[in-house]
Amino acid sequence: MTNKDFILELAEQTGYSPEDTQKMVNVIVETMGDNFQEDNVVLVPAFGTFEVKKKMERVMVNPSTGQRMLVPPKLVLNFKPNVNWKERVKNGGAE
Repeated sequence: MTNKDFILELAEQTGYSPEDTQKMVNVIVETMGDNFQEDNVVLVPAFGTFEVKKKMERVMVNPSTGQRMLVPPKLVLNFKPNVNWKERVKNGGAE
């Protein structure tokens, strides 16, 4: 599904214009991004939880050369889906 398709479907379901819907989605994504920058957890009810986690530094081996390299620590965005959505996807969309 493209962004345009998503916005049109969301606009149809909510009754807003596609332009207003696009603005609303942009505000939601920007607000979530601001919360990630502040290291806050973002809970979307009945969907899941987004949080920033720190991956520790680790040693990695290049498979082609066998050379060992140290990978520095980094921050990654993690998503944990709601249990209901996890089960629906596991069951192929059936509830």
